[in-house]
Amino acid sequence: MRHIERHKTHRIGWLRAAVLGANDGIVSTASLVLGVAAAGAASKDILIAGVAALVAGAMSMAAGEYVSVSSQADTETADLERERKELAADPAHEHEELRDIYIARGLDAELAAAVATQLMAHDALGAHGRDELGISDALAARPVQAALSSAATFSVGAVLPLLVVFLFPVHWLMWSVAISALLFLALLGSVAAYAGGASVMVAAARVTFWGALAMALTAGVGALFGVAA
Repeated sequence: MRHIERHKTHRIGWLRAAVLGANDGIVSTASLVLGVAAAGAASKDILIAGVAALVAGAMSMAAGEYVSVSSQADTETADLERERKELAADPAHEHEELRDIYIARGLDAELAAAVATQLMAHDALGAHGRDELGISDALAARPVQAALSSAATFSVGAVLPLLVVFLFPVHWLMWSVAISALLFLALLGSVAAYAGGASVMVAAARVTFWGALAMALTAGVGALFGVAA
């Protein structure tokens, strides 16, 4: 039977990395721009600092995502290999483990044993990976995908406040960057929520609040050190 329901869980891997990258690109670059502008820097210096932040941030996001998700993938691979050895060494015990999992989920003992038998006959490792270890194709770690998604979306997010720096004169920079960044964040939260099937308003408010806090703190530090200089 064809599955006609449209769920969103298959998007979790790339969506998480993409939202993280774009959010960090907007917040970190806009915050840096505000901090440097608050310290009294010239427009050219602000733009140079922003471009450097874009390049460094994109590479940092790519490397960080690749390393962290690779660690997750290594753990998943090690657990599956351990499970493969246990299935070969003691299949009866593994059958009992799977049966007990299904009993805990609400099946009676006889039906749970029958389900465990049939699933293990079809794909024993897949059944144990999914139901015992919580590893599935939809949620599996994909390091390259995560790294590319984060780097690309960070770059897109970072370009947005830089465009504002390029378009507006320095005496309008503080307000123009802050307001535009908050609008970009609200749009990002809305799009991400829509793609994931979540509440648009809640997501937009969440990313906007934390972005505003980050920019306010960075601008305050820039103003403090600018005055001290």
